[in-house]
Amino acid sequence: MRFVEPKIFILGETRIDEDGLKAFLEHIGAPEWQSDAPTDGEKLIEMYGRLCYESFRLGLNPNIVKIRATNLDYITNVKKKGDGSILEHATVNFVFCNVSRVFTHELVRHRTGVAISQESLRFVRLTDLGLWLPTVIKEDEKAVEIFIKTFEEMERLQKELAEYFKLDTQHRFEEKKTTTSAMRRLAPDGLATNIGWTANMRTIRHVIEMRTHSSAEEEIRFVFGKVAELMVARYPNLFADYEVEMVDGLPWYKTPNKKV
Repeated sequence: MRFVEPKIFILGETRIDEDGLKAFLEHIGAPEWQSDAPTDGEKLIEMYGRLCYESFRLGLNPNIVKIRATNLDYITNVKKKGDGSILEHATVNFVFCNVSRVFTHELVRHRTGVAISQESLRFVRLTDLGLWLPTVIKEDEKAVEIFIKTFEEMERLQKELAEYFKLDTQHRFEEKKTTTSAMRRLAPDGLATNIGWTANMRTIRHVIEMRTHSSAEEEIRFVFGKVAELMVARYPNLFADYEVEMVDGLPWYKTPNKKV
């Protein structure tokens, strides 16, 4: 048994095909359009928004008499109006490591605009159980003792069953899979695991607001506080509207633009 802390990794994000964008702009008659967006994701959001109104330049749409000059001004206005659909065009690919299955059960409730790939205990045999302790447990010596004793026993049972079924000498993976799948029923929800989570920007904003809320479960508050910190640093224009309040030692990210 080992103590762990959740970790967040970004593996990928939306990238613009510059040749494709150039060809599109020439097609609609705005080859000179440029954006000062700090990231491709924010530039793409602006581009799709301007596509809806043909607002790449004055004169393209005779109804347009004003063009917002900067990406920050454009995205700020989008969020103010609640035009959240264009945020769905840009995505970020995360991996959350050392999170519990308590966390993953909470995370998968957010289904819109996401893709999920989780470590499968049907295939991955448990040998060394990782544990993250919530504050209410961590601050109580007796409770910590109970948690450790329980996890150590769960780990012992996994090893005992693996030995009983001779999994280390079993060469047929199908047999290993069947047995490992059965053994996972003795795995606690607090077991550390890994999960891949891809989400569009609209969903990321929504989940940050929901899961850093002071009433949310502690571990998911911790993780999405870290996610929010990464997003504010990485996409400054898109996440510039957040304010942070510390509650019980964890950040609560709030925005007036709740419709987006």
